[in-house]
Amino acid sequence: MSTTTTTPGTRLVRAVPAPPVRIVHLGLGAFSRSHTAWYTQASADGDDWGIAAYTGRSRDLADRLTRQDGLYTLVERAEDGDRAEVIGSVARAHAGDDLPSLLRDLSAPETAVVTLTITEIGYRLGADGGPDLGDPLVRRDRDELAAVAGGRLAPQDAAPETAVGRLLLGLESRRRAEGGPIAIVSCDNLPDNGGRLARGVSAWVEGIAPELAGWLDAHASFVATSIDRITPRISAEEDAVLRARYGDDAPVVAEPFHDWVLSGRFPVGRPAWESAGARFVDDLDPWESRKLWLLNGAHTLLAALGRLRGHETVAAAVADPVCRAAVDALWDDAATVLPADLGIPEYREALLERFSNPRIEHRLQQIGQDTETKLRLRIVPVAELVLAAGGRAEGSTAALGACLAGLRRGLVGGSPADVSARALVEGSSPALLDGDILERVEQAASAFPA
Repeated sequence: MSTTTTTPGTRLVRAVPAPPVRIVHLGLGAFSRSHTAWYTQASADGDDWGIAAYTGRSRDLADRLTRQDGLYTLVERAEDGDRAEVIGSVARAHAGDDLPSLLRDLSAPETAVVTLTITEIGYRLGADGGPDLGDPLVRRDRDELAAVAGGRLAPQDAAPETAVGRLLLGLESRRRAEGGPIAIVSCDNLPDNGGRLARGVSAWVEGIAPELAGWLDAHASFVATSIDRITPRISAEEDAVLRARYGDDAPVVAEPFHDWVLSGRFPVGRPAWESAGARFVDDLDPWESRKLWLLNGAHTLLAALGRLRGHETVAAAVADPVCRAAVDALWDDAATVLPADLGIPEYREALLERFSNPRIEHRLQQIGQDTETKLRLRIVPVAELVLAAGGRAEGSTAALGACLAGLRRGLVGGSPADVSARALVEGSSPALLDGDILERVEQAASAFPA
């Protein structure tokens, strides 16, 4: 899809009309623009699929994109140089709290797909997979949805603050407007992300919005995905350089590699994402586990161990023999519990090449956010499965120890945390909660005293 070209000193201006909005995206940020929006533009029928994109909390990004007609520059950063491409699939950008626009977009029969990149914690799910009722925002948004469903509050008068609350209010508006079926596509690093979202929203509406619950069962398809493209947060200095170079107030930097695997139904159509390299499969689980445990697991480990050893980027950390050995040990554990036909040796080699790219400044501080949540999805399952198979889980328990030390020193996860190995893996399998195993985690952490 041709949008525009720029030269240094000019501003981004759309040279052709924006594509018609048929996708609503929740969680507009750097990753969604380097991944889902890129795939949509690169599709053979990209001219037919525009995105109305909503931020999570920030109004600033939406304002910057609106000033340049939704256009932005994607800079693919390879070791041998940069390649810049203007992306025009975002037809409109909105602040997340622009609820009138969101309700209109989600009610429109032309809207066929909702995509989400709201991060793991954005789903606000409890340990049982339902809404986290200990979260006051969740309770508030559920109470509002109950009032809307019960006729005590008009949809346009509600003001949900959570992503799921906003999504469900929009779907209630779609139900009332008879907007028809829709596919809802989670693009976050969660195992079985589509299934988790489906179960989460079902539990959210249970007992408070029976008509919406029935409509969701009949009309909403929840699609699971595995997504992959390293999209680092760039420094203020680099951002200023790119803004000046490309005449762009919202540039994005990403690695050249990209991957997207999807599983699920699209009842009223979708872009031909496969023409841009996406894969559609019947069983997503093996591909998802490979990515979560190898790529994301290594990132979580490197965020802690790398910073404990004084590094600031993935490339610097993976060049450290101690960090490299720890990653290999974690990967050795994961390889024993993954199917043999996933090309694990080749995937490991490709990951090391990507991690080692010195021009992708993927900062460990950024990766280390929400470490406690991430390690439960990326490292704990590996340890549990290896132990269940009779293995020692040396690599994965050592990785947990590094994360524990990083959390205690406040190098990952925010402020220093007074957390024990048992608390770190609370709710895990009995094998992982065994005293001897927890002692090994504590010993690994003790190698990095505060």
